[in-house]
Amino acid sequence: MERAAAMSSIDVERTWLEMRRPPAVPPTPWPDGVRLERALACPPAFYRFLYAEVGRAYRWMDRLRWSDLALAAHLGDPAIEVWVAYLGGVPQGYFELRHVADDASVEIAYFGLMPWAIGHGMGRRLLEVAIQQAWASRPDRIWLHTCTLDHPAALPNYLKRGFTVTRIEHVVQDVT
Repeated sequence: MERAAAMSSIDVERTWLEMRRPPAVPPTPWPDGVRLERALACPPAFYRFLYAEVGRAYRWMDRLRWSDLALAAHLGDPAIEVWVAYLGGVPQGYFELRHVADDASVEIAYFGLMPWAIGHGMGRRLLEVAIQQAWASRPDRIWLHTCTLDHPAALPNYLKRGFTVTRIEHVVQDVT
């Protein structure tokens, strides 16, 4: 007889942020040797690697549950862009943009650094580039959300780059 896994859940504070105009301050330069590439025709396995490594410490699970077919369809949607920062050929972090036609906005759907890239100044620069790429399509606004499960520097980084809080909510999240 199989035993069901015990469900575990916690209270999470989710913060929604937006930016209504591009930043006036130019982006900081990349650390030496870093390059950014758009992952065109991104394979689901590569996306899962990025998502799993960036999100492991923060309990990112949603996209890991998607089938290859569902993930391939998502990644093949022209409204989705995946960008990866590399240093010496090794991924350092990534961001995913989602262009929302309904309200002429761009969501920074996912953003994060690989564990080995944290603490080296990459987060600030990668976010600045994500913002720059999001504004390239001239949306009315860009937006994202973060939560208390994310890295403690996430919310301060978003606020320092010019995002403003639009909503805070508390949700109970499954963390099994």
